[in-house]
Amino acid sequence: MDARVHTGTGSNADSSIKDLFGQLVDDGRGLVRAEVNLYKQVALYRAGKAKIGIAALVAGGLLAYAGLIAALVGLVMGLADLIGPVLGGLAVLAICGIAAFLLVRFGAAKMAALSGDEDEKRALAAGERVT
Repeated sequence: MDARVHTGTGSNADSSIKDLFGQLVDDGRGLVRAEVNLYKQVALYRAGKAKIGIAALVAGGLLAYAGLIAALVGLVMGLADLIGPVLGGLAVLAICGIAAFLLVRFGAAKMAALSGDEDEKRALAAGERVT
């Protein structure tokens, strides 16, 4: 840091102020870089610790999916004795299709909350009018 004392209002004082502002901007940039690096390191540390958990979740999901397929095949085979293999397959397809349709509709309705509910939209509109 420059410890020189300037007297008067000459160009030396102006350049000293300019230097101080330049140093302030550089220090601010350094601080922002340090904060970003800290958050990056924290995120990488947490992701590293979560790798095994993520792998376990994926493996569990795949096993659950395989179990669901096995159950559906067993249901089709059980219905095949009663109503025939084609109708059994179509019946399971229809039941699963209806369930999937209802779940997608429910999920899509819940995802609409990402754009905000009516109270939030009214509050935002009122806030825009006030300012």
